[in-house]
Amino acid sequence: MMDFSHETVVWAAKTFGLIYLVIFSMAVVAYAFWPSRQKEFHDASAAILKQEDRPWR
Repeated sequence: MMDFSHETVVWAAKTFGLIYLVIFSMAVVAYAFWPSRQKEFHDASAAILKQEDRPWR
């Protein structure tokens, strides 16, 4: 059985956690700015403003 020191585990968590977060962030940005998704996001952003000609109640 390999015995990991606390410093080794902390280093691995910080390194791979950072890599994971960077890759995940890039995937989210790519999804949000993908050209075929433009209409979907535009419709979603305007949906809250449609048919707002009267008060809520």
